[in-house]
Amino acid sequence: MKLTIYTKDYCPYCDAAKNLLKSIGAEYKEIDITHTPKVMQELVQKSGMMTVPQIFVDDECLGGFDDINALHQAGKLKTKLGLS
Repeated sequence: MKLTIYTKDYCPYCDAAKNLLKSIGAEYKEIDITHTPKVMQELVQKSGMMTVPQIFVDDECLGGFDDINALHQAGKLKTKLGLS
């Protein structure tokens, strides 16, 4: 399972998402798209969203910080990420 988070360097929600993932022991690959508009266009095509962060497990988009935080609050994030 591959966890990827797309971020921008000035985004507080990106920092919150990374902190949440770190707090549960999730390892992820970060792709900073602050200065890469081409990658941003690819992300929009992939997720249908124009905001960051965007968090993916393999090719499934989990959404942004609010989405993974809701999963975490419901006790489902670790399971979704294959953590016990």
